Amino acid sequence: MNEPKSCFYTSHGLRLHYADWGNEGAPPLLLIHGGGDHCRSWDRLARELRPHFRVISPDLRGHGDSDWTRGGSYALTEYVYDILRLYQALGIERANIVGHSMGGMVSLIFSGTYPEKVDKLVVLDGVTVLPDAPRAPTHERILKSIAQLSEREGKSPRPYATIAEAAERLKKRNTRLSDELALHLAKHALRRDESGGYVWKFDKYQRVAAPHRLWPEDHVALWARIACPTLLLFADRSFLDNEKRHGLVAHFPDARAKTIADSGHWVQHDQPEQVLREIGAFLGVSPTA
Repeated sequence: MNEPKSCFYTSHGLRLHYADWGNEGAPPLLLIHGGGDHCRSWDRLARELRPHFRVISPDLRGHGDSDWTRGGSYALTEYVYDILRLYQALGIERANIVGHSMGGMVSLIFSGTYPEKVDKLVVLDGVTVLPDAPRAPTHERILKSIAQLSEREGKSPRPYATIAEAAERLKKRNTRLSDELALHLAKHALRRDESGGYVWKFDKYQRVAAPHRLWPEDHVALWARIACPTLLLFADRSFLDNEKRHGLVAHFPDARAKTIADSGHWVQHDQPEQVLREIGAFLGVSPTA
């Protein structure tokens, strides 16, 4: 199978999309992308891991070919509910999970809420909350959220004339992307609009900070409930504070952390072979890369 099967399920009244790489009957492996991304960003890892697993990569709500939330709310717990509904749609009780960035946060919350449903967990540069993070006053959080909503109200996405033009935009965000990978990522991240141009397939409201959120102590409490072995892979050139995050393993019952050298936040794109080796060894398989 060179291309995955495109499938849909429903959650919270939304029609949500996922890519199914086949190998039904093998242990399930969910690959959960980050904010502003899509399920096909996992293609390299999915192809290498599918001989060993039934690889499923969902488009989170508001991303890719999944519906956008009506009303523009994208709390992390809503993504967690969508993952639970995906389990139910697939008819599975347990799975291995790999999550990147925001998808890593969703995976951590899911694994702490449903520890009995996760066999092993890998988080790629996705621990974005620190236990000592300051808490803004309630009114400031509400004002910030409303300001972000107002800023986006009535704005239309900027169209690109070609997929190649959008790919160049991705390369500016991550200068390590090859031309081939940037084109692949752009191809699956775009749709045609009414003008015939190309626009991104993620909801602009997805980036609004919800005023109702889990606090750092909530995340720490959930980490303590994660029953499965956990691997935290950090990027050494991420915008996240890796020096502080390495001490976070103490909050997990069974976790270890490793930094991937010469990689930015999109660690799976910057160092795909090393990430594959780390994930394969952790999951007990030998990818072909």
